[in-house]
Amino acid sequence: MAMQVGESGDEAPMMEINTTPLIDVMLVLLIMFIVTLPVMTHAVKLDMPQQQANPPPQDQVQVDPIRLDIDWDGTVIWNGSPVQMSQLEGFFRAEAARQPQPELHVRPDRRANYDTVARVLGMAQRNGMVRIGFVGNEQFMD
Repeated sequence: MAMQVGESGDEAPMMEINTTPLIDVMLVLLIMFIVTLPVMTHAVKLDMPQQQANPPPQDQVQVDPIRLDIDWDGTVIWNGSPVQMSQLEGFFRAEAARQPQPELHVRPDRRANYDTVARVLGMAQRNGMVRIGFVGNEQFMD
């Protein structure tokens, strides 16, 4: 690399573009795009109900809903009694076979682990539960 120091007899302007600032700006933009991209997460795909033109008939037998609480430490409570995750699959299968199928009211604790809630919801859908709803959302509004 040669560097010219002092005056040269040639007063011509420099004809080369300084690309260093351009590269710096491009790197900053690249980093900003990488940081602002949404993080890809593993989600449980839930099939949401479609709106029907005709409402269901009112003469159907009303079935008590299943209350499923998920505690902060991962404890799953089925209608007031704690159950193990291995037992939960059998409960879901049995309730999904009933006609009419009862509603599943999921009430996760505010501090419940997302992974536990997602596994329970995935397990419910995998075993045929189609009437799933969340209750107690007012705890998340403040």
